Amino acid sequence: MAHATPQGVKLLNGWKRPGRFDKGLGAQLPEAYRKFWREWKLTTPAAVHYIPKEQQWERDEVTHAIKPVQNIPLPLIDTPESHRGIWGGEAVIKGFQKRQQTKRRVPHFWVPNLRRSVVHSHVLDSYMSVVVTERTLEQIHECHGFDHYLLKNRACDLRSALALKLKREVLQALQNGVPALADEPERQQEVLREYRRYLEPYTPEEIDWYGHTYLEAIRKLQNQLREAEKVVPHKLEFRGKLIEQLRQAGISEAGKLEKSDAPAAGSSAEHKDSDIEALTKLESSPSSSWLSKINPFGKKET
Repeated sequence: MAHATPQGVKLLNGWKRPGRFDKGLGAQLPEAYRKFWREWKLTTPAAVHYIPKEQQWERDEVTHAIKPVQNIPLPLIDTPESHRGIWGGEAVIKGFQKRQQTKRRVPHFWVPNLRRSVVHSHVLDSYMSVVVTERTLEQIHECHGFDHYLLKNRACDLRSALALKLKREVLQALQNGVPALADEPERQQEVLREYRRYLEPYTPEEIDWYGHTYLEAIRKLQNQLREAEKVVPHKLEFRGKLIEQLRQAGISEAGKLEKSDAPAAGSSAEHKDSDIEALTKLESSPSSSWLSKINPFGKKET
């Protein structure tokens, strides 16, 4: 049957819809970012809005029938405001509420209680005012510090883009030796001894791509591609060829081909400046009237 289908064995298990990492620039993203994406979006977070049952079976209270336990997480809504704060894994819950016995149920949104508080990072050596929840403050106290809270929890438990961005900055600061504490060597070494163990699960490339949203990762990839493949304007290429031909023809105004003009020595910027000076001499010299006639951008004699 597989040989009779146009796509072979792939159609036997159904057609798979291409995802964001299967086409376009998403397919060119490195494995380091895909690992972070799986940790952030595809990993089951810790239970926050419900209490999971540990047993595998339970007895129904009405029918006394034995049925398997299903710990189904509640669907959460991550609002734009949640990514501008640190909510400790909480989010908005959408559901229905029956407010009167004789009335129909109505839609209802459960929003966590928010407050603005100040947190301190020892690695970054800075105080930050952020919007948090009571659960966030409790977890920070349980982890004995804001840096420990960011580094101990996974991306799926942090949830917010702000928390992931701060975690990336903390990891980069630890990787670079905590430059914020360069003026205090003793405190710098103390912070490195306390937090260095969090660098073991990550490689430098994974730290560089950690905490970016999908759009930010695409923009970063585009910038890297532009830097790797810089486009040289045709006018610079044609100008260099013209100067080279004039030098080979022996025109004195074009200058002599010296060793310093070779591509292997000297910078490209100095070589371009010398080409511009040579063209300026050619246009200003009286023997270059034939060149000024064919140059559409040169000054015409009146």
